[in-house]
Amino acid sequence: MRVETKLFIYLFIFFVPVTLIYGFWSQWQEPIGVTALILTGALFALSGFYFWMTGKKLPLRPEDNVTGEIAEQEGNYGYFVASSWTPLWLAGSSAIMFLGLAVGWWVFIIGAAFAIVAVCLWVFESFSGEYSI
Repeated sequence: MRVETKLFIYLFIFFVPVTLIYGFWSQWQEPIGVTALILTGALFALSGFYFWMTGKKLPLRPEDNVTGEIAEQEGNYGYFVASSWTPLWLAGSSAIMFLGLAVGWWVFIIGAAFAIVAVCLWVFESFSGEYSI
């Protein structure tokens, strides 16, 4: 958990001066932006503190070991389909849906119908065909 802790703490350290610079630049007249930056920094600080406290209770992971080898991190990474055209159809139907937001709802509905079919195909593609489980 050390990598995550460092990431969130570094982002907190980044947002503290950014908040001050933004506040001075806007002469503290724009409270929404300053509040958003303060809350963003607080979110990173809270997450970093959580990872730090959790990391103290857990043993070191292989990615926390500086001299660790790739072979130390082993296990199942998941099942991935060898080749699939379904994400292409899903991206095309998403493009039609976004076009429908600009052109008209009837185009959006056509894209949504294609998207429903593409999502169903994507979910069930591992259960049939050459690369089935």
